[in-house]
This record gives sequence, C-alpha cells and structure tokens, in this order.
Amino acid sequence: MAKKKKVEDKTRYIPELLEDIMGSGFGRYAKYIIQERALPDARDGLKPVQRRILYAMYHDGNTWDHAYRKSAKTVGLVIGNYHPHGDTSVYDAMVRMSQDWKVRLPLIDMHGNNGSIDDDPAAAMRYTEVRLAKVTQVMEDDLDKDTVEMAPNFDDTENEPTVLPVPFPVMLVNGATGIAAGYATNMPPHNLGEVVDAAIYRLNNPDCTLDDLIEIIPGPDFPTGGIVQGAKGIKEAFATGRGRIVVRGKCQIVDARTCQQIVITEIPYEVIKAQLVKKIDEIRLSRDIDGIMDVRDESDRNGLRIVIDVSKDVDAEMVLNYLYKNTDLQIYYSYNNVAIIDKRPVQVGLIGLLDAFIAFRREVVLRRSHYELDRMEARCHIIEGLMKAVSILDEIIRIIRASRDKADAKKNLMASFGFDEPQAEAIVSLRLYRLSNTDIVQLRQEFAELVNQIEDTKAIIENPAMLNAVIVRELREVKKEYDDPRRTVIEDEVSQLVIDKTSMIANETVVVTVSRDSYIKRVSLRSYRAVQDQPTGLKEGDMLVGTMQCDTVDTLLLFTIHGNYACLPVWQIEEGRWKDIGMHLNKVVRIEGDDKIIAAILVKDFHTYASIVTVSSGGYIKKTPVSLFKVDRNSKVMPCMNIGAESQLLDAFCVYENDKLAMVSRQGYAYQFSVDQIPSTGIRSKGVKAMSFGQKDALAYGCAVHPGCHTVLFATTMGGLKRIKIEEIAELSRPARGSLICKKNKTNPSVLYRNMAVDAGSTIRFTDPAVHEIPASEIPLKKNDTGFSQTVDLHPGFLIQKGIEECRIIDYPEGEQQDVHDDVEKISLFDDGVKNG
Repeated sequence: MAKKKKVEDKTRYIPELLEDIMGSGFGRYAKYIIQERALPDARDGLKPVQRRILYAMYHDGNTWDHAYRKSAKTVGLVIGNYHPHGDTSVYDAMVRMSQDWKVRLPLIDMHGNNGSIDDDPAAAMRYTEVRLAKVTQVMEDDLDKDTVEMAPNFDDTENEPTVLPVPFPVMLVNGATGIAAGYATNMPPHNLGEVVDAAIYRLNNPDCTLDDLIEIIPGPDFPTGGIVQGAKGIKEAFATGRGRIVVRGKCQIVDARTCQQIVITEIPYEVIKAQLVKKIDEIRLSRDIDGIMDVRDESDRNGLRIVIDVSKDVDAEMVLNYLYKNTDLQIYYSYNNVAIIDKRPVQVGLIGLLDAFIAFRREVVLRRSHYELDRMEARCHIIEGLMKAVSILDEIIRIIRASRDKADAKKNLMASFGFDEPQAEAIVSLRLYRLSNTDIVQLRQEFAELVNQIEDTKAIIENPAMLNAVIVRELREVKKEYDDPRRTVIEDEVSQLVIDKTSMIANETVVVTVSRDSYIKRVSLRSYRAVQDQPTGLKEGDMLVGTMQCDTVDTLLLFTIHGNYACLPVWQIEEGRWKDIGMHLNKVVRIEGDDKIIAAILVKDFHTYASIVTVSSGGYIKKTPVSLFKVDRNSKVMPCMNIGAESQLLDAFCVYENDKLAMVSRQGYAYQFSVDQIPSTGIRSKGVKAMSFGQKDALAYGCAVHPGCHTVLFATTMGGLKRIKIEEIAELSRPARGSLICKKNKTNPSVLYRNMAVDAGSTIRFTDPAVHEIPASEIPLKKNDTGFSQTVDLHPGFLIQKGIEECRIIDYPEGEQQDVHDDVEKISLFDDGVKNG
C-alpha cells in the first residue's frame, strides 16, 4: 500500500491588531454613513435616499401631470435599482417628503393617509399612492442635458445622478435632520420667496454682509407657523451654523360668556399635538396650577385649534406663561447646519450655503448651455448640408440612384460634393415630401433661429453677467410660481411675555406729512404751531400728499402707484422740523425707487367695521376690510391690489356702511352705486370691474360719497372744473357705463381727470406745482349737459391734494362679520354694448 504524501501548507498569515482592524473598518463605515446616508448635499439639499426616490419617480414617469401610482411600486423601484436598503426606510423618507407639517415645500404628492401632526403613522405602502409634486418639475427638468454627473448604481446596471440640478436652494427651504457617525445635522425650513431673494442678492452682491442677508431672510419659516424669538440666536446660527432660538405657539386669550379661553392656533415645529394636549390635561388633573377648567382639541380640516377654558377669576396671562414654561407650547430649537460640501461634512452658515448653491447653479447652467450649444451647432451643420443639397438636387438624385445601397450613396455624396458623414446621412434619410418649397423655407427659418440662439448661448458661456442673469431669471420664475406668505412670526427678544411694542411708546400728539416721493416726517405739536402758516419743506420736484395731526401710537397706511402699501407706525417716523424734507420711507420700509405714494390713510384701530377701496387704471375696483392691512413685520411694502403690469393704482380711500361710490370715465360718463355691490376680498386680489366702457374709453377715477355729501367735483386734464349734485348722477348696478356729465364737444372734447365728493364748506387744494386753495363754493354748480369752467388758471398735469384720510372707528354690528371672498369677477374691460345705461 502506497504511503500518502504530506501536503505542505503554504498559506501566509499577516499579524494585525484587532484594534487596527476595527478602527479601519469602522472608519470606512462611518465615511459611507456620512457621505451616502444621513447628511444632505449642500448643492441640492437632499440625502441620497431622497434623491433616489425623486429620480426613480421621474425616470419612471410618475410626475405631477400623470396619475398616482402605488407607493409600493416606487419603493420597489428605489430598492431594486438605486438604494439596496430596507423598504421601511425608503417609505418613511417618501412619506416625510409629502407631509406639509414637516417640510415647507412638499416634494411628493401622496394620495391617502400620510400620517398626521398627532404622530399617527401613515398607511402601509400598499394602500397609498404617490406622484411627484409640481415643484419637482423644475428640480429635474434638465437631467437629460448633461447638467450633473451620473454614476453607476450599486449593481452597475444603469446610471443615477450624483446630485439633482435644482434651480433654488432646497436645503434652506425645506431644512434637514439626520444623525451620522460623529456628525448630526438639524436645519430648520425657511420661506422660499425670502431664500430666492437672498440668493439673488448674494449673486448680484458677492461682497454683501450677513446683516444685509438677514434683512431679506429674518429667520426660519416653519410649516406649522408659530413665533420665533431670539434675533441673536438666529444671527449666530446664520454666521456659524450653530445657534439656539425659542419657538412658541401662537395663542390668543378670548373672553367667552362663562369663562376665559386660551385659543392655540399654531404650535412649535415638530411638536406632536396629541402629546401637547395630553400634557396640558395632565396639568389640569394634577392641579399644578389653578384655573384650568377644560382643554379640548377642536382641530379640523380648516386648521389647528386647541381651546383651554380658564376660570373668570384667574389671570389667563399667568396660566399661558405657565404653559409656555412647562409644556412644549414653547421649545428651544438648536441650529446645527452640517452639510456635505466637496464630499466633506462641513458646518456652514447662511453665506456658505448660498455660495455653495450659487457655485453649483453656475456649473449646471454652464453645462446645460454647452450641451444645448453642441446640439444647435450640430443641427445647423446638418441644415447647411440640406440647403446645399437643394441647390444641386438633380445631381444628388442621380448619384443616389446610381449607388448600390445607402452606405454607397453616402460615400459617393461625400466624395462628390464634400459632405461629411452626418450631412450625408441626413440627405439620404430625407423623405421626398421634404423637398417641397415650403419645407425649404422652414429650413432657412430654422437656421436663422438657431444662429440667434447659438449667439445667445455663447453669450451665457462667455459672459459671467449673462450667466448670472439666467440664474436670476430662473430663480424669479420659481418664486413667482411657488412662493407663499411667511407663516412664522420673528421676534427679536426672547421673553416670557408677548409685549406689544406700542405699549412702550409714549403717546404724544404730533403732525405728520407725507409726500409723493416717499418723504415722511413728524413734527411735535408745539413746533408745528409756531410755523403752521408756512409751507412745509419738500424736495425739489416733489409734491405734498397730505398733512395730519395724530398720535404716535397710530398707524399710517401708504398706498403707491404700483399697487403696494406700507404699514408704518407713526412712532417709527423720525422727528424733524417743519422745514425739513423728512426721512425717506426706505429707511424703515423697502420700496422701489420709481414707486410713488398716491394716498395715505391714518388708522387708530384696525378693529373697525370699515373697508379700504382701491381703484386701478385698468378699470378694476376692490374692497378689503381694514383689519387685513395690519402686518406683523413692516420692513417692506406689501401688495394691496393685483393691478397687472400695464396699470397703476389711482386711489385708495375708506368706505363705510351706506356709502356710495361714484365712477367717471375719461370720456365723461359717470354713475354711482352702493358700496355693498363690491364683495370684500383679500389683500392680493384683483377686484371686480368698476365700470363698462364704450370704444376708446377708460376709467378716469373713482371716489367715495359719504351720507350727507351733496355734490361731486369733476375736473378735466386741462383744469376745467364743475360740481354736480349727487342726485343728478345716475345710480345704477355695477358695472355700468353711466350717463354723460358734460356737454359733448367733438372739436375740443373734455378728457376727465378725476372726481371728488365735496361739501360746500370744504376747501380744495391744487398743485401745479404752485399751490392754489379754492373754496368748494366758488366752483360752479352745473347741470350734466353743461361744460366746465376755468375757475383757476391750472396747467396740464396739475394735482388735486386729497390729504391724509383718517379711518373712523366703527363698531361691528352685533353678530355680524365682514365676509372676505377669494374669487373675483372675470369680465372683459371693454364691452361693445352698454350695461345698465
């Protein structure tokens, strides 16, 4: 029996410490977790799982303009193609991107139960359906234009984007949370419009300071609203990426019939409503504080509402402060802005995030421009070949017919006429119907358009200013489509008590002046009485809107020709001398340089049963309750009427119950109607049609006629004046054309400039630019069929100084509220016929 040979073991062992093995392995794992799992990329603001979900849905055609699809299908696509991890983590990420109380701008539209603010879980993925939200269209539209780097997926079967070509700073808008190995991020959401404005400002002003940007983005804007306190913490977070702020719910103390009520309408971000209600109820049951009778969650589809009943004999303010301190009605939110920048985790502030986005966006637009330029140049090259082929069409047909096959035809064309391969391919692939004369004209037109587009694209590539202009334009388009009002109120100081700033202002009687060019001043009553017989100081070329005696705790509403308004407390106006021109409104409220003030209204109390009517040159009129004009932040002008690009705001004035409105057209047609015929609408609405017009006619002006006023003054552009009794003006249903209030003169027609309700004892001030004062009784009282009188020598372009109007405080009728509608009439401005006269 043969003896077995001994096999020599040649395996080599490399000795290594277990500590080194574990350290190396954990280091690779930590790097993966940091870069590929838990932290967002500063460029598109997304974590890998979020990016892969959005790309999978986009790649599968599950977009906002298509039907919903089962969530389970999308989860399967993501797991199978891009993200080989658990289905629960993918579905949870998808659900969060659809929850409008978690993210400021939902990126996914989910149909079905996607959870609740009470921390109820979403329904299983087999029950819900999803599609991309509309905003993702602008986030992924350029993926097919080589705008971003593509990388192989985990099994090398297809490519996926390493980043999405987002056109706005998604990370700032939606915020981010995540925990990695040794790193964590916690960034709150912000208002999209403010973020876009800040990005544009940073792009145009690369040397701007953080203070400049804080003027644009005052702080976070949580989807659940609430009140943020702590300007110092916000500034520190914006500067370093770390900071702490106070977030408290928005509450109101209401006197009910049998008790007091604390009504909570907004709660801090990421606070679970059910747990907050439970905690308040535990305080009630344990009697940690006396006075809480009941707590109820009255939230419904119209919004959040928690009501706490408090005894009449208890200080409700004290109870509220206790709840702020001992429940999640007030929380601390800690900024920790950590994001992936250049493949490294970096703690970054506001400027760093904006710069990272701007650099990325420049790269995206440049890559897109190069891609489009290559395609357009290739197409131009082919069109040149096609146009050349038309001129030698007979020879080309002869060569093609004599060729053996397509390849031989291409070879012969290239040899005979110098066509290159793409041109020859286009020629032999051309169908016979394309040889018509019409199609040749279209080719020439296409070639000319492509040449122009190539020049524009080259300008974007070669000129940084043009590149910036494209980025700014696309940012503004995003803001126009997806911006919404700020929900979170920002307060500078952290305090346990919400204190009205006006309560710290000493109430003093002063005189304020407002000019057309936005210069404002307040003068002490003592100083004014010493010089009241002298004209006030104005900048050269400026005109006075009005002067009024008021209190420092009052508020001025200033209306501009661009359809904006500023809400300016009187105490914020700098004190000056009567001869000074005053401070510019821009010192307190941002206003465009070409915007002019045309009306001013003094409001002593926004809680009044009064409305403000605005009239536009486009022929629309709108009525809005005075209460809606109150703002929490007055750092910029706000829209008061959607007037359109071609129109201007003509006037703004107060109206009350039983008032009438008198409209007049430029051709001299006028009528009056009750103010009740205008529905109450919101601040930003367009309004309803004010008047019907004949051919080549338009609205000249409109005014309020209060009960007891008997005449209306009409003025022409050339300074013609007359008064008409109010009962002689036709009273019709809106919108109507009305009847003529002046004699028709075909050779020298009168063009109406404006109208104004006047009393016999009032005085009219004209500026042209000299100031003329005329008692209303000296302006002739005439019939409708008479012309106008030249009572005073006025030059074309004169102005009637209306003055500052004071809004009267009118109590609401018992049990009645002002209904505010969102919808407006949609009627053509010009009618061929005449409605109601």
